[in-house]
Amino acid sequence: MKKFFQEFKAFITRGNVLDLAVGMIIGAAFTAIVTALVNGIFKPLIDAIPMGDVSGLITMLKPAYMLNEAGEKVIDLANSVYINWGDFIMAIVSFLITAMVLFLIVKAINSFRENAEKLRGGKIDKQLKAELKAKGMNKKQMIEYVAAQKAEEEAKAKAEAEANKPETAEQILAEIRELLKAQQK
Repeated sequence: MKKFFQEFKAFITRGNVLDLAVGMIIGAAFTAIVTALVNGIFKPLIDAIPMGDVSGLITMLKPAYMLNEAGEKVIDLANSVYINWGDFIMAIVSFLITAMVLFLIVKAINSFRENAEKLRGGKIDKQLKAELKAKGMNKKQMIEYVAAQKAEEEAKAKAEAEANKPETAEQILAEIRELLKAQQK
């Protein structure tokens, strides 16, 4: 039992779980914003369209009736069985807005990360950073050095690929045969 609680404690204190908890809390707050947006702005806009009132869009399956103050027979929605299409449509609109906003946020974050990585010229490991610092380079010079090294490596790899590129169909077929023979062994 003690081992179980130790494992549970390790799981809970792991960074991913805490990140998930923060994400859930922010998600709940974001849901409130989207719900307010849908109910306060989009629903009235849809209702303003002629024949666009979705709040009363229901399909009655089993109506229940009651008498109002005037003695008239009216439908009692609390005791009736019905499909509420209006709420379903608003839930779809809410989902689409949430999905679009989250997509835009993730896209912006990914774009930011890619641009930051390009500006940095790749990550510099600690050992290389120490060596370059010992040579008297500042951070900008280190980044430029690593970017130049990376560009040089890519150029070499491209040159090697071009040099090893078969030029005739016969050479390509010979390479395919060799690969197939090696695969059969």
